[in-house]
Amino acid sequence: MRRFLSFMSWTVLCCWTTQADVFTSIGQMTDLVYTEKELVQSLRAYIKAEESKLAAVKSWANKLDDLTRISTSDPEGYLAHPVNAYKLMKRLNTEWSELETLVLQNPSDEFISNMSMHRQFFPDEEDETGAAKALMRLQDTYQLDSEAFSKGKLPGMHSNAMLTVDDCFDMGKTAYNDADYYHAVLWMQQSLKQLDAGEEAVVSKADILDYLSYSVYQMGDLPRAIELTRRLVAIDPSHQRAGGNLRYFERLLVKQRSEQKEEEKPVSEEPIQLGTYDRPKDHLPERETYEALCRGEGIKMTEARRSRLFCRYSDGKRNPHLLLKPAMEEDEWDSPHIVRYLDFLSHEEIEKIKELAKPRLARATVRDPKTGVLTTANYRVSKSAWLEEDDGPVIARVNKRIQDITGLTVDTAELLQVANYGVGGQYEPHYDFSRRPFDSNLKLDGNRLATFLNYKDEPDAFKRLGTGNRVATFLNYMSDVEAGGATVFPDFGASIWPRKGTAVFWYNLFKSGEGDYRTRHAACPVLVGSKWVSNKWIHERGQEFLRPCGLTEVD
Repeated sequence: MRRFLSFMSWTVLCCWTTQADVFTSIGQMTDLVYTEKELVQSLRAYIKAEESKLAAVKSWANKLDDLTRISTSDPEGYLAHPVNAYKLMKRLNTEWSELETLVLQNPSDEFISNMSMHRQFFPDEEDETGAAKALMRLQDTYQLDSEAFSKGKLPGMHSNAMLTVDDCFDMGKTAYNDADYYHAVLWMQQSLKQLDAGEEAVVSKADILDYLSYSVYQMGDLPRAIELTRRLVAIDPSHQRAGGNLRYFERLLVKQRSEQKEEEKPVSEEPIQLGTYDRPKDHLPERETYEALCRGEGIKMTEARRSRLFCRYSDGKRNPHLLLKPAMEEDEWDSPHIVRYLDFLSHEEIEKIKELAKPRLARATVRDPKTGVLTTANYRVSKSAWLEEDDGPVIARVNKRIQDITGLTVDTAELLQVANYGVGGQYEPHYDFSRRPFDSNLKLDGNRLATFLNYKDEPDAFKRLGTGNRVATFLNYMSDVEAGGATVFPDFGASIWPRKGTAVFWYNLFKSGEGDYRTRHAACPVLVGSKWVSNKWIHERGQEFLRPCGLTEVD
């Protein structure tokens, strides 16, 4: 306002300076009447612009009042829905910046000060992109179409967390920029569908058709690419790429049909949906098996196998700490033997462990198989923290309890690792133990993956620790998960579902010290919920008399 008044003062001063005797002439004064009218019109335009800006800011504030009232009442529950998590990333990375730009047109010191103070904690472009890719990962793993996400219809949950036309367009654009045309097609199609249904949007239909037609072409569907490009040309005849693309697609289709001696077929009228196009293969050989197990499909639990599974009270081979209160033990799988312990952690212990871990959570890392260096990877999406006994009495109690139940010493074990899986959090199939050069003469059931995944170039990842390889894994589930988040073993077809307070245990090595390649496992993406786990990796050293070597290589 001060800047505008300064401009008006300068204008009036200029008039009076250049025409100082204007009051002596009514004719000249009439010019001032029109000048004043123009100033009033400018003032009205200024007021209207300010009111429009204020109305936009008020609308944004009212919307976020309702949104933050819901989100802050149960932050973990709110973020358990992957759409909410994605939209939070998008709001803080993109939409708040747009609001900042609007306010900066007439600076507000208090707002800008707050923005500057909090901006360091905002998610960045990488976070928004990561959240978008997480939704796509969930879409693939659990075979959900884009509309299910857009309308908030996830398994066992209906929510008001919906994606707008512009949200879907941004999802598609994220995939497109990554040359992921498979997902670009799915999300651009959903954006177009919602726009055609009458939903308001900032993005234009021409922009959606531009991305969609080219992505469909990249998927090899020339007839549909031509049909979509024709729609684009009809909407925007002057589009700089559409005409050229259309002629190019039509020539390619004629050439293709000529070479394959095909007759012209009508373009499919079926809408593009999940399953219209084949999903491209990726780096993971057991992708289909892994994802099926995550959905609860393909589990190889036969009646014969089930008859060999039992539950029992375990006193840890007469461990004095377990004589009066033995552990409740259930068999989850027979070979390799996987057991679950019930009521291993209490609610109070879980909350204390989470309290200790939260300030230390950092992006989880994996060990590069060639260099042995810890690094982040897209196939492990979680945050983790390492806790030692000095951090609190609860850690010492948990370590002692693990030692009592397993009968193995934890003196040479790694620290207790606590992990939290966020939106689409996962850890793709991996081994917990360090692989050694594979002996091609070793022929046995369960080592089928070993020849395919030959890690002869991998260094001994734990050599510097001096404690040998990871002989066993003890995994604590510290939360229930509404949907997804299973621990699966693709080699033998097992799925183990999180149950708060329970723990599962298995050996990674045979008694000979050879790796049991059947234990390759994965943490499935969390579809709905927040998954908390903690694990203890137990090493070989110190177990020589507690778990003696067997008579054969695979005992």
